[in-house]
Amino acid sequence: MTTRIALLGLGAMGHPIARNLAAKRASEAETLVAVDADPARLAGLAGPGLVATADPGQATGAEVLFLCLPNGDGVEAALLGADRLLKRLAPGAVVVDLSTIAHAKALAIGRAVAAAGRRFVDAPVSGAPAGAEAGTLTVMCGGAAEAVAAVRPLLERIGTTILHMGPTGSGQLTKTINNVLYDINIAALAEVLPMAVAMGLDPEQIAEVVTTGTSRSYASQFFVPRILQGRFDEGYPMGAAYKDLVAASAIAAENGFPMPVTAAATATYQTALRQGHADKDKGAMVLPFENLLGVKVRGRTA
Repeated sequence: MTTRIALLGLGAMGHPIARNLAAKRASEAETLVAVDADPARLAGLAGPGLVATADPGQATGAEVLFLCLPNGDGVEAALLGADRLLKRLAPGAVVVDLSTIAHAKALAIGRAVAAAGRRFVDAPVSGAPAGAEAGTLTVMCGGAAEAVAAVRPLLERIGTTILHMGPTGSGQLTKTINNVLYDINIAALAEVLPMAVAMGLDPEQIAEVVTTGTSRSYASQFFVPRILQGRFDEGYPMGAAYKDLVAASAIAAENGFPMPVTAAATATYQTALRQGHADKDKGAMVLPFENLLGVKVRGRTA
C-alpha cells in the first residue's frame, strides 16, 4: 500500500486535486505532501495526513509523485533540475504527470524517468476546475499497464473516467486531440456569432439556439453565456493554452497529416493573441471578429 504521496503544482487544477487525494486517503499511515513555490497557494490545504509546503525537498521518498504544472519545461525542471527530485523518490516510484504537455516531451521525460529506475504515467486530465473540485475528471493515461494499475486507486480519487490509452505518450496524444477539437469549436463560434449579429439576428436568441440546438457543445454552453456578458476571464488563458495547437501542428508536420480545419482554427487563435488577448480566456477569440464586423455579441444586460 502506498503511504507517501506528493503533488507538485497547486494551481486551479492542482489545489482541488490535492484536497481530493488527501480527503480520500486509504489509511492513517498515508501522507500527502502538497508543494507549490507560491506560498499563497498553500492556503486551505490542512488536515490529517496532509503537508502543504513550498519546499519540494519534502517530496523526497515519495512512492507516487503527481505533477500538475503549466508546461513540459516545468515538468522537466521539476524532475531533472537543480533539486534532482526524480532521483530522490523511492526506488520504483511512479511519476504521474497530470499536466498537459507535448507528446514528444512526454516521450523524452518517460525515457528519463525509466533511466532513473522509476516508472512514468502521462495522465493529463479533462473536466476543468469544476471537475477537479468535484473529483469527476476524465484521466487519459499513457504508460505500462502495471504502472497505470498501480496508481489507478489514486486516480479514482480525482476522476470518474480513468482510461489507459496505450504506451507512454498516449495520454498526452489523447489530450491534444481533445483540446484541439475544443479549440476548433470555440474558433467557429468566434467567427460565426458576430456574422449572425451583423446580419441582424438577436444575440440572446442566437445564443439560445447554439447552446440548446444541434450545434450545442460544452464550448458553446460554457463560453457563449460569458460572451453575452462580455466576460473573458473565467477560462484558461489563451496564451497558456496555445501550446495545444502547437503540439498538434508538430504532430501533423512530423507525420504528414493534412489538418486544414485545425490550421484555420490556429489562425483565428493567433489573431486573437496578436491583438493582445493572451491573458483572456478562449472566448476572447470573438473580439477580433467583433471589431472586424463592427458589432458586439452581447446580451441586453451586459
